[in-house]
Amino acid sequence: MSEWAVVLAGGVVVGYGALSRRLSTTVLSGPLVFMLSGLAIGPLGLDLLDRSTDPEITQTLLESALVLLLFADAARIRAQDLRREEFLPLRLLTVGLPATMALGWLVAWPLLPGLTVWELALAGIILAPTDAALGQQAVSDKRVPALIRGGLSVESGVNDGLALPFFVLALAAAGETASRPGIAETFLRALLLSGAIGLASGWIGASVLRWSLARGWTSPDWRQFLVLAVPAIAYALCVTGEGSGFIGAWAAGLAFGIHLRRTPAGPGIRGRGPDAAQSTGFTERLGLLLASLSFLLFGAVILGPALQHLTWRMALYALLSLTVVRMLPVALALAGTGLRAPSVAYIGWFGPRGLASLVFGLLAFEEHLPAGTVLNGVIAVTVGLSILLHGATAPFLGTSYGRWFTRALRKEPNLRENALARHDAPH
Repeated sequence: MSEWAVVLAGGVVVGYGALSRRLSTTVLSGPLVFMLSGLAIGPLGLDLLDRSTDPEITQTLLESALVLLLFADAARIRAQDLRREEFLPLRLLTVGLPATMALGWLVAWPLLPGLTVWELALAGIILAPTDAALGQQAVSDKRVPALIRGGLSVESGVNDGLALPFFVLALAAAGETASRPGIAETFLRALLLSGAIGLASGWIGASVLRWSLARGWTSPDWRQFLVLAVPAIAYALCVTGEGSGFIGAWAAGLAFGIHLRRTPAGPGIRGRGPDAAQSTGFTERLGLLLASLSFLLFGAVILGPALQHLTWRMALYALLSLTVVRMLPVALALAGTGLRAPSVAYIGWFGPRGLASLVFGLLAFEEHLPAGTVLNGVIAVTVGLSILLHGATAPFLGTSYGRWFTRALRKEPNLRENALARHDAPH
């Protein structure tokens, strides 16, 4: 990697860090700033970064970011959160996510000729998980009802982990040869073995932290480093066993969060001790930094070359993936819930594709599938378009939808969208 590329990347981090609060209310979202900076640094601009000369850097950075965010997201999953958000995340995850995968598969069939059945399935699966960070203002605007904000946040934090098994099995089927493991072996190694390793790693890590907290022996700083080591250990053990490090990291986060929340009070600790969100704060922030740098590398070494080989079929599929393929399953999942059309449309639109799709696409590309270049291009264009459109529309649509909700609530106090506010109100 060029030293000047490092200098410019560091400059982008410094600049965005200095202006991050001010830019958070504009169309210049963090992912968009870093992606455009990457395009400027890459082959389409200054040509300081090239995937062919530094392929390991791109893969390592993207995979590290996803491992940390998978772990942190899974550690925050709580059954009471799913119950508190009522029907919304459960419907989006159990009905909307599978329907999105299936519809993405079907839409790819006529638009992406030359891909095998399983490569078409990969297109639908890879582009199904959402990333709330790409339209952060859409889920942080307090004018948007809490039910909608919470539902979108829970969905984006869980669906990448739920999509992992489908991706692993489809990738195994697409690349199955005499020298590669088939679906049955992949199921055993990637799902069962990796899941077991991840659950054990997370449980042991949380047990060590609980033991230390109960005695008051750990400092706040080193507690964060302890947590950071848990997903790294789970990932490495799963890779050593030829399984899926990502499934291992997600399972580790799930077990870590569940077990840690049972921590009894210890010296200097009030109540039941720190929850998973407190303990994984550093891990999540580091994952956010790596994810931002990943978007910079994405713009430079993945999106730039993909735009050089862009076809109308790729562009059309990307547009349909962000609209029809997302919005129809959401409408199906929310049918009969009592949510108004503006709410269903808002939820359907804010399903941005981000880091998980990038990493899944990179892993598929590394398998050297027959149509891997086309698949990689479609994923790159879809994520790039999502970063642009969802980041640009989040401020305006968040404000507009919030105003609609305020007006509608005056006319109908028992509006379904206001269910959480009524639930939390004192009786």
